[in-house]
Amino acid sequence: MKSDNDDLLKEFTPEQIRKLDEIIESYRGKPGGLIPVLEKAQVALEYLPMPVQKRIAQGLNLPLSQVYGVVTFYSFFTMTPRGRHTCRVCLGTACYVRGGKSISESIQKTYGVSEGETTEDRRFTYETVRCLGACGLGPVVVVDEDVHGRVKAGKVRDILEQYN
Repeated sequence: MKSDNDDLLKEFTPEQIRKLDEIIESYRGKPGGLIPVLEKAQVALEYLPMPVQKRIAQGLNLPLSQVYGVVTFYSFFTMTPRGRHTCRVCLGTACYVRGGKSISESIQKTYGVSEGETTEDRRFTYETVRCLGACGLGPVVVVDEDVHGRVKAGKVRDILEQYN
């Protein structure tokens, strides 16, 4: 039978697991420690899959349902790996009518991802948004904090290839 520790070792290095255990230990027995542990664990591990949540629950002597409830309630936490870069395409009305849908389709086809997914190489996490507040620049693509305006579907790959 496979243990949760096997899953952790498959996804994370021994150093990352040691860091997780240190984080848990520093908050063990402290009231209100769950959210800080989750925040620090996500920074250290980049995401919070179920084996990590189980280890946190055991380490803090909390029910797994409580840990899972917090992780799924707050949008800051993620249970799936994120890319090194986040690519957001605006599909608000102004951007949509100026080609936002074509840009979205181009990214999905070129990088093999759907909305909310991360590329296999963890380079990009692809998201769509309803408005970025840059309607005059539409269609807009935001990569991390960089705003790219008046983007054409045929040029989106050139933009994304700037990000390693």
